[in-house]
Amino acid sequence: MHLRTRASALLALIATAALFTVPSRARAQDTTSKRGVRIGLSYALGARPGVYIAPVNGVTGDSIRAILQRDLDYGDRVTLIGIDSAGIALAPLLGNGRPNYDVFTRLGAAALVVPTVSPAGVRITLHDVGARKVAETRDFPLTGSSSSRAWRASLHAVSDAVEEWITGTRGIASTRVAFVRGGRIAIIDSDGAVESVASQISPVLSPSWSPDGARIVYSELGDAGSRIGVIDLATGSARTLVSRGGLNITPAFSPDGGTIVFASGEDEGTDLYAIAASGGSVRRVTVGRGTDNVSPSFSPDGRRIAFTSGRSGHPEVYIMDADGTGAELLTPFSFGDQYYRSNPDWSPDGRNVAFQSQIAGQFQIMTISLRDRSVKQHTSESTNEDPSWAPDGRHVVFTSSRTGVKQLWILDTESGRVRQLTRNGGARLAAWSPRLGAR
Repeated sequence: MHLRTRASALLALIATAALFTVPSRARAQDTTSKRGVRIGLSYALGARPGVYIAPVNGVTGDSIRAILQRDLDYGDRVTLIGIDSAGIALAPLLGNGRPNYDVFTRLGAAALVVPTVSPAGVRITLHDVGARKVAETRDFPLTGSSSSRAWRASLHAVSDAVEEWITGTRGIASTRVAFVRGGRIAIIDSDGAVESVASQISPVLSPSWSPDGARIVYSELGDAGSRIGVIDLATGSARTLVSRGGLNITPAFSPDGGTIVFASGEDEGTDLYAIAASGGSVRRVTVGRGTDNVSPSFSPDGRRIAFTSGRSGHPEVYIMDADGTGAELLTPFSFGDQYYRSNPDWSPDGRNVAFQSQIAGQFQIMTISLRDRSVKQHTSESTNEDPSWAPDGRHVVFTSSRTGVKQLWILDTESGRVRQLTRNGGARLAAWSPRLGAR
C-alpha cells in the first residue's frame, strides 16, 4: 500500500473517526455525581458554593471582572451570583470596606471576591461570608498591555488561584489547547480567546504538549511517509526528531519530559517506539506482528501506557507497562458498540482513560474507570472524537461535528455540561496543555 494511502487509512485510528451575565450553558449530556470539597469556606458537601465577584473600578475594571467571572464559570465548581441585574446597589452591601454579610448570606453566597486595580496589577480580597471575615488578600501582577495575551494569561492565573482558595482545587483557566486547523498547529486559550498559529509547518497531525508546556511534538506528513518534529514555543523554531522511513505518527511525551513514544511502521503494521526527547537511538516498545499499534498515552506516574491496537482483529484500547510488557485489554466489548475503540488519553489524576467508541456508526466520547473498569458514555449528538484531558482530570476537549463543521468542544465529565471552544473553520486533533501559570 502506498504510504500516503496508508496514512489516510491510519487516520481512522488516530482521528477519524460580561458584565454580570453568566455565560449561557450549552445542553448537557449525561450527568454524574459531584464530588464535595471542604476548606475554610463553609458550604454543604457536594454543593457548588455561591460566589459573587464585585465590580472593579478603573479603565480595565470591566474586563478584569468579566474574565474572572467567565473563568470561574467555566471551571464548573462554583455558582456565580448575579445580583447586579436585580438592581441591588453594591455600595450599601460593602459599606465602609466591610460587606453586609447578612445580605450576601440571603443571596446564597459562600464567598465574596473583591478585585481592586493596583499599580502592579490587581489585588484580590476574598471574604468568607459564612465566617463573616476576610479569608485571603493577595496582590497579583498583570503583565503586558491590557487585553494582550500576556495580560490575559496573568489574569487567568489569578482566576485559578481564586478557584483554589474557594474550592481547594486549582482552576484551569491558565491553560491552552493545541489543535490542527488547515494542516497547521494552532493554539487557543482555554476560554476560546486569542487563537494563534504555533508553526507554519504543514501538513501536520497529532500535536502533544511537553509536561512543562514549553514544547509541542507532532507528526509531519510527506510524500515518502512522515516524521516526528518538536516545536520550541518560546522561539517558534522546529527540529526533526525522527525521520526514519515509513509512517511516524501519534507522538506523546512521558510525564518527566525525557522520552517521546510514537507509532512507526511501513507497509505492514505499526508499533510503538521510544526515543529520548533530546534525540538519539530509537527503542522498540511493542511487537504487534503486522497489526497497528498507535496513539500512546502515559499514566501520570509514567509507569504504564494506554494505546490503540488492532491485535484482536479490530481497534481496542490496551494498557501495558512502559517497557512494553504486561499488555492487557482495557475496553472489552459491550452491547451497542461496533468493535472500534481508540484514541485513549489517560487522565492526569490517574483515575480514568478517555477514548472514542463507535456507536451506531458514529464516534462518541467515553471514559473508563481504572478502578472498576466501568464505562461511561458522555456524548450522543453527531460525531465526537479525539478526547484530551484538562489538567484538573475533570474536563475534556474533543472534536465534534454537531454544528456541521468539525470544531472543538469542552465537556465537564461530572455535570455533562458542554461548551464550544472554536468557531472559525475546521478544527480537530486537540491536545490540552498542562497548567501554564502566567506564561
